[in-house]
Formats: sequence, C-alpha cells, structure tokens
Amino acid sequence: MIAVIDYGMGNLRSVSKAIEHVAPTADVRVTDDPSVVRAAGRVVFPGQGAMPDCMRELRGRGLYEAVIDAARDKPFLGICIGLQMLFDRSEEGDTPGLGVLPGRVRRFAHDLAGSRGEKLKVPHMGWNQVEQRIAHPLWRGIATNARFYFVHSYFPEPADAGLTAAVSHYPDAFACAAARDNLFAVQFHPEKSAAAGLQLLANFTTWTPALRRDTRPA
Repeated sequence: MIAVIDYGMGNLRSVSKAIEHVAPTADVRVTDDPSVVRAAGRVVFPGQGAMPDCMRELRGRGLYEAVIDAARDKPFLGICIGLQMLFDRSEEGDTPGLGVLPGRVRRFAHDLAGSRGEKLKVPHMGWNQVEQRIAHPLWRGIATNARFYFVHSYFPEPADAGLTAAVSHYPDAFACAAARDNLFAVQFHPEKSAAAGLQLLANFTTWTPALRRDTRPA
C-alpha cells in the first residue's frame, strides 16, 4: 500500500492519480490517519502552502511522529514543501521543521536578476531544467537536465552537500532534490511534470532502498 499523507495542505488528488496511472495495481490511499501511514509499504509526503501552516496542521492531525518514522524506515518520497519540511528550520516564519535532514530552507532574494539583467519573479514558477548530481534509482530513464515543473519561493540548503541529488538554477544553482538511503525528496512537482515526472513516480513505486544509516534524533 502507498500512503499519500493528507495534512490539509494542497491538492493531493493529482499526486494520487498520477501514482495510480503509473502503478495501476497499487493500493494508493490519501490518508490523514497515522495508523495507515505506519502500515503503508511506501509513503508520499506532498503539500503546498506556508511552512508555519503546514507544520501546525501536521502536528494538529497527529501525523508528526508518523512522518518522522516513515522517513526513517520506508521508501519515502517528499514533494514540494514535503521536501522543505524534512529540514531543520525554514526562514518562512522562522519555523522548525522535522529535523530529518540537516540544513535550512531559504527564501529567494527579492532582487533576483537573470543573465540579461531582467528581473526574475518570486515565486519561481514554471518549467526548469534539473541537473542530476548523483546516480539514483529514481533517476532511471530520466536524462539529466530534463525539465520539471516548479512553484515555490523557498528552497532547501542542505548542511551536507552529499544530500543534494539534483540542482536547478534561478538564476544561481539551488538544491531541488535530496536523497539519503530510503528517502528521496524533490522541490518540483513530478505529478505536473509530464513524462519525466511520471517516470520518477513509476521508479518510486518499484524502488527497494537500503535502510537509513543515520539515527540522529528528530
């Protein structure tokens, strides 16, 4: 069973439908029940919205510990703010995250400029290339610099550069995917990213990762 965690933030149906499309025989459940998350064989942690709201809803629904446990011992895929929440702290409201991954989440600067001096908008929205930095089973069948769809104003800054699975540029390089053992998380939206996104989701449904080596307390 694949659990798609519902903590009231974002349209999770597009994620679940995309997974059902690439794995039609899988039991995919959108759930806010911690016991279902704990029983699942795989866990997807998506979401949209402000970090303070997301963390408040996660705690309020009793999902905080279930998410941390799943990130330690199950094939786990974070999407968008589901990536950001895994880190120690976000600049958005100076909000503590789950502390599963070491590092912080930063906001894009207000005065971003492109290569021709044009002003770049925040949030960063639209299609952008994703440059793979590590070999990983979830990149199988996806070329480096394939384009994925982004909508975000914040991005993770891992304390350990070895966690960075891919970068994108806006205009400077920023980490847009993180990986460690049984955990993989992306800033972009694979469910909105056409063939490359569907391939990543399909890879996740068949991925058999190693267990996490890091047991640092959350």
